[in-house]
Amino acid sequence: MGSGQSKFLDAGRGKNGVAAPNHSRFLAYATTKRSTSGQANYLFLGDYVDRGKQSLETILLLLCYKIKFPGNFFLLRGNHECAGVNKVYGFYDECKRRATIKIWKTFIDVFDCLPIAAIVAGKIFCVHGGLSPSLDTMEDVRNLPRPTDVPDYGLLNDLLWSDPSETAIDWEDNERGVSYCFGASVIQQFLLKHDFDLVARAHMVVEDGYEFFGDRSLVTIFSAPNYCGEFNNLGAVMCVNEDLMCTFEILKPEGSVRIVNGRRRISPPGTPGGGGG
Repeated sequence: MGSGQSKFLDAGRGKNGVAAPNHSRFLAYATTKRSTSGQANYLFLGDYVDRGKQSLETILLLLCYKIKFPGNFFLLRGNHECAGVNKVYGFYDECKRRATIKIWKTFIDVFDCLPIAAIVAGKIFCVHGGLSPSLDTMEDVRNLPRPTDVPDYGLLNDLLWSDPSETAIDWEDNERGVSYCFGASVIQQFLLKHDFDLVARAHMVVEDGYEFFGDRSLVTIFSAPNYCGEFNNLGAVMCVNEDLMCTFEILKPEGSVRIVNGRRRISPPGTPGGGGG
């Protein structure tokens, strides 16, 4: 991993699974999928630690999968893969209690090198948080320095912290106190400019595990069911087949999995506006 992994990932065409914040809840899902990990591409959108009892097991298992399936298993950075955040929300204390502070610092060194965004089949832009007014071309992402901590403002901060908003016309201050909120028109302009069909992001708990926004131009995916033991939400994983048809696997709080017909077809390859690759 580290600097050898591109800041941009291209998951390519084929069977892809996109999962979002786990917050120490990846273990049950991984158990159901362990036999097929080498047969599909798996993309995770960040937030592997904090707000759970097994952050160490979760991030270590993910890293083991990355080692075993380096060409099929991809980890993006979330806002909790940052020293200033996970020192407050649980991961630092877990490392201190169960291991050592040196181990925590080693994880931070890894987090500072994680990729920031991914493009699936040339049509789906994937990131943990959202868009940024500082994002003009994809080269802006490729040119972000690594290793790096997450700054208080700017492109990297926005990609990990920003949110879509029903009330925003374009850009407005985020009620989190960090980064921005952006409206549907910003997403449409972004997709048109870069010839994408969909933005897939995480960063927000949603009741059904996934939620479309802006005439299905953006989807929020949240993979941790019953978040913090309080929300009674479902979790979800987005599955993208070779024809770029999106479906969702729903993760119930008790850990069972079912497939729902939340379909969304991306522009097929070989058609105007489709492209791919």
